[in-house]
Amino acid sequence: MADTKQGGTKQAEHRAAKLAKQIQAFSKEHGGAEGQLAYIGQMGTRIVLVGEDGGWGDLVAPTHEVAKSAAEKAGLTLHESFDGDFAAKVRTGPYEWTRMAGIQVGGPSND
Repeated sequence: MADTKQGGTKQAEHRAAKLAKQIQAFSKEHGGAEGQLAYIGQMGTRIVLVGEDGGWGDLVAPTHEVAKSAAEKAGLTLHESFDGDFAAKVRTGPYEWTRMAGIQVGGPSND
């Protein structure tokens, strides 16, 4: 796995291992987790995590290869897209609803 952004294979493997530990910690905290990889341009790939309890979060890997390796090391079940039953598992709280309302319909934005 060549990785010019991370300076070589060894650094890419180290980064994947570190991300895998973070994924495992999230999964443990939320009773399990599933994920989806989303390419975000030059910044890399976002690893979107959804816990069994509806909690969610994300991590950013420098490349798609590092993200995929991290997910595999962590034993994360990956979905092709963030829709349907997978998206329905996400539970949002008051903060998210206030932010969405502020951005979409002129409500408070919590800035």
